[in-house]
Amino acid sequence: MFRSRIALRLLPLLLLVAPLTVVSMPASADFRICNRTTNRIGIAMGYKEEAAWITEGWWNIAANSCETLVRGPLVARYYYLYAIDYDQGGEWAGKAFMCTRDKEFTIRGVEDCLTRGFDRTGFFEVDTGEQKNWTVQLTEQGQVAPTLPQPAAGGRPGAPGR
Repeated sequence: MFRSRIALRLLPLLLLVAPLTVVSMPASADFRICNRTTNRIGIAMGYKEEAAWITEGWWNIAANSCETLVRGPLVARYYYLYAIDYDQGGEWAGKAFMCTRDKEFTIRGVEDCLTRGFDRTGFFEVDTGEQKNWTVQLTEQGQVAPTLPQPAAGGRPGAPGR
C-alpha cells in the first residue's frame, strides 16, 4: 500500500519528465533492412564512398526482424542491395553488378570481379531521394520481385561501358 501511494505521487512528475527526455534525444537517421518473410536472409550492400565503390556482406537477418546497415545520417543517395533467402533459396537481385564472395567481405571496386577472385552479383538499386533515414522492407519472394531498369550512366555501377 505504501509503495502504491509513492508511485501515485511520482506519476505526475514522470509524465512531465518523460516528454522532455524524448524531445532532447537526437533523431535517429539510419539505413535499415526489415525482413518481412518467415525465412532467414543474408544481405550484401554496395555504395560509393568518395571515388570508390565498396561492397560489404553479409548481414544475417532473422525472420520478421530488422537490422541497421548504416548508422547515422545517410551520405549517399543510391545504395545497392542483394539478398538471398537462406531457407527457401531465391534472391532479391538487380542489374547493377558488383563483387561479392561467400564469406564475410568488404571489397573495394566493382570492376573485374571474376579475375580478382570474387563473384559478380547483380544488386538492385535503392534510391533514398537524398533522405537522411531510409528503411527497405523485403517481403516474400512471390510478393516482391524488384523490376529495376538498367542503371543509367553517371557513376553508378552496371552502367553501359563497364
